[in-house]
Amino acid sequence: MTITIRRLHPHVGGEVSPIDLRQVHDRATLEQLRAGMDEYGVLVFRNQPFTDAEQLAFAQRFDGTLHAKPGAAALGANRFGNDAIADISNVDNDGKILKVNDRKRAYSLGNRLWHTDASFQDPAGRYSTLSARVIPKVNANTEFACMRAAYESLPAATQQKLEGLQVHHTITRSREILGFTFSDEEKNKLKGAIHPMVRTNPRTGRKSLYLASHAARVLGWEVPDGLLFVIELMEHATQRQFVYSHEWRDGDFVIWDNLATMHRATAFDDIAHHRELRRVTTIDLPLPV
Repeated sequence: MTITIRRLHPHVGGEVSPIDLRQVHDRATLEQLRAGMDEYGVLVFRNQPFTDAEQLAFAQRFDGTLHAKPGAAALGANRFGNDAIADISNVDNDGKILKVNDRKRAYSLGNRLWHTDASFQDPAGRYSTLSARVIPKVNANTEFACMRAAYESLPAATQQKLEGLQVHHTITRSREILGFTFSDEEKNKLKGAIHPMVRTNPRTGRKSLYLASHAARVLGWEVPDGLLFVIELMEHATQRQFVYSHEWRDGDFVIWDNLATMHRATAFDDIAHHRELRRVTTIDLPLPV
């Protein structure tokens, strides 16, 4: 099967020609999609009526091992009974919209900060797949920042300064920024992980910034100097010329490369409008030759 991709933004994002991903099993088509990820960083697919089982199966066909240690798992089991399915919604276990002071809602508000999925794990996340199940009748976009273009636009002296820097990522950092409080037991489950500030795509050789609101400290740098440097880089990377904003439609399915992008949910009235999405993320393990 041959696919075509329409560019949605100068730096990041492409819409794939009509295809039913549930029926894609051949390696050749999957490799075309992987090549599309290398070029566009974010791929948008319309009219994809996935079930949870079908989404899990597709992610495994596409990229192998699934990420099943989300930060939310430290707070308790999710309503699906499978931590490989991240619950990106504003409803409780009974399907009712969460109250304004609900702890799950307070935790999920961290998704409105710029972040990279599973950067607080080692190995981190590679591809995230997000399936739209219930879309509100108000704007509730997801924004994606191209970390490759952001890196390439930096002065050569700054790029050289970044080489070799290591950053400690922990999801407690992004939630505590918003006033969320973790118990000692929860913090012990969320130690975080260390990753380079600049990462290279092993297939294309293209470099990208690797940042997130989960970034807690730069190894070897004094606090707050290291954090201020990270904040400055994130402000640079999320300038509007680097950002594609995806306006969700019913049945949309979006895949993004966590090596090449940062993303965030935008605010909407989540106390009044029901929204449900499911995310499945693969782990950034070495690819077979």
